[in-house]
Amino acid sequence: MFLACSIVSCENEVVIEPSAEHLALEQAENQLTENLEMYETVWDDIINKREIDKINETYFDENITLISPDNVVGIEGFKEYYQNYLTGFSEITFTLVSVFGQGDNIVKHWNFKGTHTGVFFGIPASGKEVDIDGVTLVKMKGGRIAQEQDFMDNLSFYQQLGLIPVE
Repeated sequence: MFLACSIVSCENEVVIEPSAEHLALEQAENQLTENLEMYETVWDDIINKREIDKINETYFDENITLISPDNVVGIEGFKEYYQNYLTGFSEITFTLVSVFGQGDNIVKHWNFKGTHTGVFFGIPASGKEVDIDGVTLVKMKGGRIAQEQDFMDNLSFYQQLGLIPVE
């Protein structure tokens, strides 16, 4: 990629003015950095600090969508979905292993550990500990989280909960 610059000479002083393309790339990079910092902080607060009310219009697009077999759309539905994790598990440790992005897209590699001590999506407490890794694909819109799609090994997760026998 070639970035053009204007060079203006005033006697012995050289002033380099960045091109519009350079300024646009710099602005996009700054927005990505802000998105990543906000994203990491918000999810740490929501899961580890159990601050479910951080799922709000400040951080999430009003039409936030969780891509799943039964898509969850809107802030209240999204909040209810994640409340299941906070109700269903104690001793939660949610670790962001790696978070990176490009443009308005973010990829989150995460690890979730907890003890199943409450009702989780209708599943009675088993007392079992879980330790599961996953990846989330994220789309940002205007500096807010607009869409998420989680990928994890559901078979392993259900085996750890004792719902499916380990072979």
